[in-house]
Amino acid sequence: MKEKKPDRKMLILVSLILISIVFLFFIPLKQALVFQYQHTGKVLAYIPIHKDEQFKIKYLHSIHRSDVIESYLVTKDKQIKQYELMYEDFAIGMPENASEGEIFEHKDGKYFIKNMNRIFPLFDLRLGKVRANHTLIYKELEYPLSRYIEPGTLLRIKIDKISVFEQLKGVNILE
Repeated sequence: MKEKKPDRKMLILVSLILISIVFLFFIPLKQALVFQYQHTGKVLAYIPIHKDEQFKIKYLHSIHRSDVIESYLVTKDKQIKQYELMYEDFAIGMPENASEGEIFEHKDGKYFIKNMNRIFPLFDLRLGKVRANHTLIYKELEYPLSRYIEPGTLLRIKIDKISVFEQLKGVNILE
C-alpha cells in the first residue's frame, strides 16, 4: 500500500492560517483607555472604551485632604477631553475661577468648573503612594487604581488600540 503524501495546497493553507492567527495576535485592534508605564509604554491596565464615553479620575488632594474629581470624555479622534473639575477647597493647586468659556459654580459646598474644553492626546500621572487613592470612575462604578497598579508608578494615560497580546499582559480593570 502506498503512503499518502500531504497535499501541498493543504500545507500552504494551514501555514497561512497559522501565520495569520499569530499576526492578528499582535495587531492592535481593541480601543481602550490605557494605563501604561510612562517611559516604556508597557500596558499595565486598561478598560475597553469608545468615542463619546466618559470616565473620571478621583483623588484625595494632598494638602487640603478633600476629594477632587476630574471628568473626561473620549473624542471621536481618540483624544481625551477634560470637561469638568470638581473640588471642595480653594488652596494650593486648585483654580480660583474658570477660564474663558468655562462656567464656575459653587453648589452644596463643592466648586465646579464646567464647560471645559481641554483636549489632550495623553496625560501623565504618578499614582499616589500614601493618601491620594487615585480611583477610576467608569459607568458609575469606582475602581481604585492601586488594586491594579503599584502605588508610586509614573503612568501615561491615553486612548489607544491594543493587541490581544497586550490585553493578555495587562489587566482589564472591568473584569
